[in-house]
Amino acid sequence: MKSAFCPTLLSALVLIITAIPAFSADPVKKQILLLAGMPSHGPGAHEHNAGVLLLKKCLDESGLPVNTTAHLNAAWPNPDELAAADTILFYCDGGEGHFLLKEERITQMEKEMKRGAGLVCLHYAVEFPAAKGGPQMLNWLGGFFEANWSVNPHWTADFKNFPKHPISNGVNPFSSLDEWYFHMRFADASKGSRTDMLSAIAPDSTMSRKDGPHEGNPTVRAEVAAKKPQSVAWAFDRKDGGRGFGFTGGHFHQGWANEDQRKLVLNAILWTAKAEVPATGVPSKVNEADIAANLDPKGKKK
Repeated sequence: MKSAFCPTLLSALVLIITAIPAFSADPVKKQILLLAGMPSHGPGAHEHNAGVLLLKKCLDESGLPVNTTAHLNAAWPNPDELAAADTILFYCDGGEGHFLLKEERITQMEKEMKRGAGLVCLHYAVEFPAAKGGPQMLNWLGGFFEANWSVNPHWTADFKNFPKHPISNGVNPFSSLDEWYFHMRFADASKGSRTDMLSAIAPDSTMSRKDGPHEGNPTVRAEVAAKKPQSVAWAFDRKDGGRGFGFTGGHFHQGWANEDQRKLVLNAILWTAKAEVPATGVPSKVNEADIAANLDPKGKKK
């Protein structure tokens, strides 16, 4: 028995097939985990929650292939979130009170670092005790604030030149008043390669305090007197393939209104997640309402 060929049926099939759009997978989104610490200091300072939410807003509106998750008030992410993160950012109080410093959390972070997750620490979050957290940061971040070695003065840093690096894409020279920590305890070359992203000559006024755990010591005084440039932000390529970024500014929330300061940190978040940083840097727009949003209820500025 012969089967009849139906041109009408063939035409219909062709129309149906051509009407189906070709499948195109979306780019794989990098998973960005942003962790904010508890409220700290006075109004407008150490605004961890507002700062993290502002960075999240900028990344979400950038149009780049990223997915952001934020945890506020020192809330700790669940294991699945940690395991999925391409990079993990901390913006919180540090030292003995750093909310990473619970034994099970250090163990969790060790696991994520070994698989190549990135790490970003902002401002006080770069400070760890030398005996607990410090050794890990030398491996993961490439450096940390060590009491009786590093210092935390307020000063206006003038950033004129930047190394050729994805983190500096689109960043123009800028000045910023902040509590720029410097004289970090840095890792040696056996742990990875460090690139100083922001360096400036600290003025003599930064050494106006007596020696103390955060105020000064003979070594840093000699460097300031010699006008040695001080690194206040650095990128770190770990030997295990992971990436770290330390940024000592961020004391004043208003600093995030500075487009170049903000762009540098946004670029660094992408770089640590092993995402491509646009040639002109991560685009973002921030207005006064954005800066005023989500501030902790600390009362009015004095």
